[in-house]
Amino acid sequence: MSRPTPALMIQATGSNAGKSTIVAGLARALVRRGLKVAPFKPQNMSNNAAVAADGGEIGRAQAVQARAARMLPSVHMNPVLLKPETDTGAQVIVQGKRRGTLRARDYLARKPALLPAVLESFSHLAGAADIVLVEGAGSPAEVNLRDGDIANMGFAEAADVPVVLMGDIDRGGVIASLVGTHLLLPQGERERIRAFMVNKFRGDPRLFDDGLRAVSQFTGWPSLGVVPWLPQAAWLPAEDAVDLDRAQPSSATRTIAIPVLSRIANFDDLDPLGMEPGVRLVFVRPGEPIPMEADVVILPGSKSTIGDLAFLRAQGWDIDIKVHARRGGHVLGICGGYQMLGRLIADPEGVDGSPGVVEGLGLLDVTTTMSADKSTTLVRGVHCPTGSPVVGYEIHLGRSEGADCARPLVMVDGRADGASSTDGRVQGTYLHGLFAGDAFRKAWLSRFGIASSLAYEARIEAALDALADHLETHLDVDQMIKIAHSRQTTSASAA
Repeated sequence: MSRPTPALMIQATGSNAGKSTIVAGLARALVRRGLKVAPFKPQNMSNNAAVAADGGEIGRAQAVQARAARMLPSVHMNPVLLKPETDTGAQVIVQGKRRGTLRARDYLARKPALLPAVLESFSHLAGAADIVLVEGAGSPAEVNLRDGDIANMGFAEAADVPVVLMGDIDRGGVIASLVGTHLLLPQGERERIRAFMVNKFRGDPRLFDDGLRAVSQFTGWPSLGVVPWLPQAAWLPAEDAVDLDRAQPSSATRTIAIPVLSRIANFDDLDPLGMEPGVRLVFVRPGEPIPMEADVVILPGSKSTIGDLAFLRAQGWDIDIKVHARRGGHVLGICGGYQMLGRLIADPEGVDGSPGVVEGLGLLDVTTTMSADKSTTLVRGVHCPTGSPVVGYEIHLGRSEGADCARPLVMVDGRADGASSTDGRVQGTYLHGLFAGDAFRKAWLSRFGIASSLAYEARIEAALDALADHLETHLDVDQMIKIAHSRQTTSASAA
């Protein structure tokens, strides 16, 4: 009987504690030690998705973790992805493929049936890896969600994976959150947690030594260390829109404004622009006007195009964008944002909400028809105005046609994508990830008199290496590896 692959699950006392970043940094640290590392997240909820190498969608964070592990992203790294479309419903993606949309109550009833697919994907990855790094979701202490859980302790119990619990000191109350989690968990789940760690410390981490001792005293868990805040990690592609506000270069000469839609999706499209020294990236929050000094307005992707079009109008942004265009400003729509720029959006089957037809912003002469067929494709092409190479991906429902499609933004595998107005100031495309390519970004920014000096891919690689160095310095990585190997011992004992 073969021994199980070593595995370690990072759970946290709450959302946005930095689990994704820690797993990415550990993956890079371990792969530099010569291990073949597979990242895994059983269930993710995010509208920031990526297209895997084997087709289908996974969370953006798992694609970053795959990159950190120097692996191609696979649908098995995130077998269940929930993409919120409303406050009470989400599109359900299983092993990369759309299964439909469920209301939250219905999903809670059905999620136990997804555990076999989750375990199948975990086994698939474990069979080809030296170690699997598993990321939890939210908090294991959400006792109201424990029945049928597949994201935290439910998965850890089913797959017999040891857990390290992480607390976020930046938001305050980290001792209470760690000790409170211990209090709420049943004895068996407490014992599955082998150690704890603290993330996002600002200042001298030695000042928290007494805090570490207090947590260990109350819980019996040993400490693996305190991870200080690392600014370089802030620009790694994120999965939560809460991460949109980041420090930016102070030498900006041009302003690009992005309305923050209620269901904004794939917002990491904009990360490379925010890292350019000549660009001031302004995320316009609900209730705020689009700044008049903006040189460009980018309408980002959306998980609910028709719903977010109504949201955009409710903020008065439709008026701001039209005024911006009339004053000679530039507008770019990406995916859902592209669809909004057209004349009409038809949804005869109700795949994006209720069946019907709604008026778009009318800045592009195109009409979009929604359908249940979903495109998830990695693509390569050419930027039509400059001939620069482009690399990106498609994740969208719907098809857009019209006179302005005769002036596509890019040519992809011999076919046209996107549209441009007659004066070229309003453009749209279905392609995500375009700005990550240095050649395309340089060509696009040059139109606004911005000289690009960013080597984006090199910057991301440097950030991952810096993160790995950071964790090696501040965490007991050797002990984490030992904990991962303890899975072999406990599984053998159970057998």
